[in-house]
Amino acid sequence: MYSWMEVLGQWKHGIVYPRWAASAYWGYGEARFLFYPPASWTLGAALGAVLPWKMVPGAYCWVALMLAGAAMHRLAREWLSAPEALFAAAFYALNPYHLLIVYWRSAYAELLASALLPLLLLCVLRLTRPGFRPVLWLGLTLAAAWLTNAPAAVMIHYSVAGLAAVLAVLERSWRPLARTALAIALSAGLASFYLIPAVYETRWINIGEVLSPGVRPQDNFLFTILADPDHNRFNLLVSIIALAEIGVLALAIWGSRGWWTKRLGVVSDQRPWTLLSAWGAVSAVLMFSVSNLLWQLLPKLRFMQLPFRWLLCMNAALAILLTLAARRWAWRWLASAVLLAAVIVAGYRTQPPWWEIAGDIRAMNAAVAGGAGYEGTDEYVPAGADSYELNQSLPLVSDEAGAPVLSQILAWQPMEKHFRVHAAAPQNLTLHLFNYPAWKVAVNGKDITTRTTDVTGLLVVPVVAGDNDVQVHFRRTRDRWVGDAVSLISLALLVVAWINARRTSRSPS
Repeated sequence: MYSWMEVLGQWKHGIVYPRWAASAYWGYGEARFLFYPPASWTLGAALGAVLPWKMVPGAYCWVALMLAGAAMHRLAREWLSAPEALFAAAFYALNPYHLLIVYWRSAYAELLASALLPLLLLCVLRLTRPGFRPVLWLGLTLAAAWLTNAPAAVMIHYSVAGLAAVLAVLERSWRPLARTALAIALSAGLASFYLIPAVYETRWINIGEVLSPGVRPQDNFLFTILADPDHNRFNLLVSIIALAEIGVLALAIWGSRGWWTKRLGVVSDQRPWTLLSAWGAVSAVLMFSVSNLLWQLLPKLRFMQLPFRWLLCMNAALAILLTLAARRWAWRWLASAVLLAAVIVAGYRTQPPWWEIAGDIRAMNAAVAGGAGYEGTDEYVPAGADSYELNQSLPLVSDEAGAPVLSQILAWQPMEKHFRVHAAAPQNLTLHLFNYPAWKVAVNGKDITTRTTDVTGLLVVPVVAGDNDVQVHFRRTRDRWVGDAVSLISLALLVVAWINARRTSRSPS
């Protein structure tokens, strides 16, 4: 919610795409919006623009779950009747892991990414169709994953690679793999305005904090116990819910085998069942410690941090397989009731949900609007800086000892700082601001080389004796220009390919 509030505030200052979270760490700031994908914080800020803040989390969850249900309904209608597809959609939208996110984790970007998983499977199944449009649809889906949630995007890309490999074996053709590779390249190009800066500027932040003890994969396998009671309670909650879902998945896989052949009488139509079963089963295995070697060896997989995130994929498979396996509605309702009971009992006996009340949200909004700021995120702090050593009451402009310096503040906005100061002698000014390579500083109209404080990593500006006009601007670095250019080129190629594919589909065979 801090991100949503800050983004809305920056929109009001005319900053369409925020890059620097100015209120983080009590006004010292952090490069959060360079690394956190834009879809979720854009939706949250947009809802905050039209609704009271206390209503925004509920509205966000409603939008995300409706999108997830609609996507699953579209997938299910490929094989199921309208009532059955509606059940699959409702089950997927309100599956136990989604309830865990809504009532315990508040992982809103991950929740939004759940709408992409049914579309992912739909796109993979269509790769066997003629024409180039299935590749374009898959590329758009994968690009949306990068722009929604980075851990989910890693999981989605491993999923699409695995699904394409299984489909290639079933088809006895390299075509699905080649087309998937093209879609992955297209998605990376479309999302380059976010991806290239996020990858390039990782060296400028404390990204190692992402894998600090407690949030590493090996610390979060199901039923893992650490020397942290709070961690163990939450892990036990997740583990009980996951185990219940895995049990239902196993029954659903067994009960739905041969459904396509019996229903349609076409042996080749067993492909969807094979893909769904493999996807669900592998997702389940990856949540247990036996898969630790894969987490350590596969590129970037460990940056997903939490193995139980694979429940996101597993539930996409479970929603369809359960609907197929439980041919009677009574069995479907029974399975849903059992899983809901697992959430309620495990939740209130192991780790009850916790809540922010309306007063807390008002305090959060006041902290952002009033400039007091909030605690930031460790991994987005500039490299080498220790946020725990910050002095929250440090003046906006101070000397090297931290004493306030008489200055005229002309602007102190998220992307620009402008002030004037008269110095009796040359000195170094310490700003209430983390130093970051994107900051460009000019004194009396001339660009200067700045310095950085030890330990805290603050921006230090050397000034000369006399009057000094200091301007600090968050510039567009070269990697951002390159990312924007690649995205524009990729978008142009997408449009051309789309028009060409449309013409080809209309031409006589």
